[in-house]
Parts: sequence; structure tokens; C-alpha cells
Amino acid sequence: IAANRIFPNEKIVSYKSFYGAYEAVVKKECDYCILPIENSYAGDVSQVLDLLYFGELSIVGVYEMRIVHYLLGNSGCVRENVTKVISHPQALDQCNKYINKMHFESEVVSNTAFAAREVALSNNDTFAAISSRETAKLYNLKIVDEDIGDSDDNTTRFALIANASSEMFNKGQAFSIVFTVANEAGSLAKAISIIGDRGFNMKSIRSRPSKKVPWNYYFYVEAEGDISTEHGKLMMKELDMCCNNVRIIGNYTEDIII
Repeated sequence: IAANRIFPNEKIVSYKSFYGAYEAVVKKECDYCILPIENSYAGDVSQVLDLLYFGELSIVGVYEMRIVHYLLGNSGCVRENVTKVISHPQALDQCNKYINKMHFESEVVSNTAFAAREVALSNNDTFAAISSRETAKLYNLKIVDEDIGDSDDNTTRFALIANASSEMFNKGQAFSIVFTVANEAGSLAKAISIIGDRGFNMKSIRSRPSKKVPWNYYFYVEAEGDISTEHGKLMMKELDMCCNNVRIIGNYTEDIII
């Protein structure tokens, strides 16, 4: 849905996993991939953060889209008769209160569209999927219940990811960097203070296991400002001196998908 709204006139190709979509751009099968990086209710999408840290691609745009979840079933399905729901783990998490209230059994599948497809193929009126209105149309499913999410302001941020040589790279009002620091007192605080001292407003910082050394972490930072300016270049030089490694993974504009 996000991809079609960002690129309404381009060919959209689906992949079975975040990794598959990412690799499609690495292999130049696609020009861009669009992956979720954060949900306002469920938090970070750690798989995507890891792809950005360990991979070679860059964020060239970030888009916010409000997420509305629907309970979908076959033609004879009614809410009171549903016993089991399936969906992507993020969607299940975002509808957790509703699922518990209705005493549904839940099952995780790879994505919300696959969940809808499984329900359509089952021809089972006690089996339902949590997915979108668009997916209901795609698989000819009935909307059994609507707007079932736990939050009235459920928003997901999607990253538009491309090769760093993309013409969209280095044009932005915000940026993302990743870095690691020595396991010493004050090392992380020093890195954070450099960002602020150069006039950039750090909006968020997340830590993830480096997967190379036990109990060693990398940090993912999002900040406001154009990192391609002189202040940005000086900031990166200073970070390079105090961090074990530091890398820009995006300099981009942010927008809202309607």
C-alpha cells in the first residue's frame, strides 16, 4: 500500500521477506525497496535496522502512513464465531487488546497479505486475518470488523531505500547514522554530545546487538538537519575520532502518505 502511494505509476514487485526486498535492490532487480522502520505503537522493526547497519544501501526518503487494521473473513464469517486470527507479528501486537477481548487464538505468518490469502483459501468461517481494506478486495474477503487496532493514532514510518549513488541521496532535512563506541565510561555520551554541539537535533537513538562480539552494540541515530553541510561534515569527522566506526546511512526528506 505504501509503495503504491509513493510510486502510483511504477511497477511494484513483492518479496517474501524484508531481506528479499533489500537484496532485490542490492542485485539491481529493483530501483528501490520500501520497508517499515518504526511503528508508533509497537516500536522499532529491528530486522530492518539490522539490514541498514550490516548492508550497503541507504535511506533516501522516510514516509509516515496511518495504519488501520481490519478483521477479514470469508463470506459466511461473523465476528462472534471467529476462533483464530492470523497476521504479521507487528499487526497482531498492534491489535493485542482486541484479540484478548475477543478470546481469539492468534498465529504469526510472514505478512498481512499472506494472512488474507490463507484465510481465503481455507474456506473456513471461523478463521480470520488481520489485514487492510485493500487486501480484502484483492482476495474477495468480507470486512468482519474495522479499525480494530489498540491505538487511534497508529502510524508506521517507511524507509525508501536505494543505492547510495541514487540521485535522491544527499538531499534532505533529516539524516540517519550508525556507529559503535568503545565499552568505556562516557564514550556514548561523548558521541551524542558531538551531534548536539554541531547544532543537530537528535530525534531518537536505538541500540542493537552488533552480532560480532557478545554484549557489544551498535547505535542507530535519527536527527534533524542536512548532514551534507559543513557542520555535518565536521560532526562526522569528530564522531570518527571518538567512535570505533561511524557511517551515514541516509540523508533524506520526510513526508506523510495520505
